[in-house]
Amino acid sequence: MTYTGAATVTISELREFASFTGCEQRYIRRSLDVGLGRQDAFKLWGRNATELASIRKQYAAYDEIKALRAIRPDETDFDDVAAFMGKLLRMAAFDLSQERISSFPAFRFLYERLLGGWVRPWLPAAFCGASALPQIHPDRRKLLLHSISEAAATAPGWSNREPSFFPEWIEKEAA
Repeated sequence: MTYTGAATVTISELREFASFTGCEQRYIRRSLDVGLGRQDAFKLWGRNATELASIRKQYAAYDEIKALRAIRPDETDFDDVAAFMGKLLRMAAFDLSQERISSFPAFRFLYERLLGGWVRPWLPAAFCGASALPQIHPDRRKLLLHSISEAAATAPGWSNREPSFFPEWIEKEAA
């Protein structure tokens, strides 16, 4: 890929991230800090006791990330599907239950960065499965399930290109 092509992909990812709500953007950045071990999420993102408790639970939920990367099931075989989808569904259900991700595009954006581009074919099933769980309030379930396009749900193929833009916390300057 040429430099111009890589720059175009990055700009496209920046635009996609900018299209998410402020709440989704904040949660994605926090989740990447937790899941990728980039920052101390407690110090950076914990504004109150409720958020600190949520971050603690998120660290526990994301404990499966290394295992998910290691399983990496074959798209044509069913051998590792149960182990992989079970772990992925549990992690996805945690994220959706936090009520900060409200669309499939934001979910996909986050999980491509947490696990890698190879996970794309598995994300519609994980998103729909987690969205449909009884732990998700029916009104929220409806909102989430309506956010996945028919094209995303029925895609005949997926790119395995790795994401290039990983949003981070930006310190506000004193005025």
